[in-house]
Amino acid sequence: MNPGRLRPEPDSKTCMGSSLPRAVAVALIGVSGLALGAGAVADDTKGPLKVCADPDSLPQSNTNGEGYENRIAEKLASDLGQKVQYTFFPQRMGFVRNTLRQKDENGQFKCDVIIGVPKGYELTATTQPYMHSTYAIVLPVRGKLASIQSPGDLLKLPPEQLQTLKIGTFVRSPGVDWLLRNKMLDQAVYYVQQSGDIHENPAVMVERDLVAGTIDLAVAWGPVAGYLAGRHSGPNGWRTIAFKPEPGITFDYEISMGVRFGEKEWKDTLDAWIAGHRREINEILVSYGIPLVADQGNSIAPAAKDSTM
Repeated sequence: MNPGRLRPEPDSKTCMGSSLPRAVAVALIGVSGLALGAGAVADDTKGPLKVCADPDSLPQSNTNGEGYENRIAEKLASDLGQKVQYTFFPQRMGFVRNTLRQKDENGQFKCDVIIGVPKGYELTATTQPYMHSTYAIVLPVRGKLASIQSPGDLLKLPPEQLQTLKIGTFVRSPGVDWLLRNKMLDQAVYYVQQSGDIHENPAVMVERDLVAGTIDLAVAWGPVAGYLAGRHSGPNGWRTIAFKPEPGITFDYEISMGVRFGEKEWKDTLDAWIAGHRREINEILVSYGIPLVADQGNSIAPAAKDSTM
């Protein structure tokens, strides 16, 4: 998920810095008699794995199952011996209320897990994180910015070149903080995380303007940046540059799964699965070009050269 897409419900407290969550985002064990080994056969008597998801928000998820959250859900379901059943709703205000907390006509909850929420998200209980990513710059491989290899390189451009750049960024995000710090707010082209159109997601907005030349580069959540670079690969395509930590600006966030409060047994099951499948999860994330922050230190795991959408 994009850390700016899920927002508090009207009756909840906010826990966001720059309008984003600051706390965002063992051996394999059996929990409550469930065998979580790879290759489990789907057992219809168990019922489906009921997943809450956005129907049109790549690279996270869509109704065609093309997002990395879809792939993680499929892997989880396979190992639990279940099949995935989705409840789709746009991932914005009201998402948790209309999915994880809502019951169907039979009095059963519509879905039981959100694959991507920030670690410590206030509207759900959260598992241990399975992804640690960071904001990144997405820009063309060739052209006037071909020599740029880090955010610092961008700032070293001659003033007459730097000041002509149009930079896409999302309001109330680390990108705005970074532009403000470096006196480039006047060059920003602003996007909102949630427009009135449920099909207008961050990847769509940035891609449209980069293709049209309305902006020269954009600062976006790492999974979005990696996804766009994967869609426009090759010598004339796009690439990403991940932000590393800077004092006073939080670029990186940890992403967990979200479940209902009080369902400790279910949360423990998911925690056990995540702990035992980190390699497979990382392979999925890297295949989407997602920049991953290493578990130790500040280094950034290299993104995949090609995206497997």
